[in-house]
Amino acid sequence: MVKAKICGITNLDDAKVSLGAGCDALGFVFYKKSPRYIAPPLAKEIIVQLPKNILKTGVFVNEKEKEIKKIARLCNLDILQFHGDESPEFCDKFKGYKVIKAFRVKRCLDAKSVSRYKPFAYLFDTFTKSKAGGTGKKFDWRLIRHINGLKRPVFLSGGLSAKNVEDAIRCVHPDWVDVCSSVEIRPGKKDHRKVKEFIKAVKTSKFT
Repeated sequence: MVKAKICGITNLDDAKVSLGAGCDALGFVFYKKSPRYIAPPLAKEIIVQLPKNILKTGVFVNEKEKEIKKIARLCNLDILQFHGDESPEFCDKFKGYKVIKAFRVKRCLDAKSVSRYKPFAYLFDTFTKSKAGGTGKKFDWRLIRHINGLKRPVFLSGGLSAKNVEDAIRCVHPDWVDVCSSVEIRPGKKDHRKVKEFIKAVKTSKFT
């Protein structure tokens, strides 16, 4: 079964609703330029009230190694998601954590460049010049169908919603789907109905 990650969590209410709907991981954005940025102490307050089996992901964009490790310890993160220009060597510095390396897809995808990285998982999102993520726009999923040979879990992101996630799963066969802006009322505040509809669509989807 495909797993679901709800990203851009900024408050306990949204986290609890996401968990109740059946999500498998929550994402906390520690990138200060994001409208979904959450201060590490506030993220910690939310995380300590969550079940231990839920995966807690910290999203970083070109952050310093020391600061990432500091936040990861404070918030007891399970996964570190790097959404910037981090090198393979940089991604290898975080022993003890699962690392997701994000790639923003434009008109094509260079599998050789992706394969230089050896993280826990790869995430594929939509490229936009002005934003590192959370655009709410999808890319041509056919561009990444050939990356299944990378032999690592694949997270699919970018413009997913309850209406199109089943088609996306059929096309890409990802291990995870990651959603943020399409289940929001506004940046940082989730629409609880849309969260529930999205996760239901994921959990009832089937590969063809």
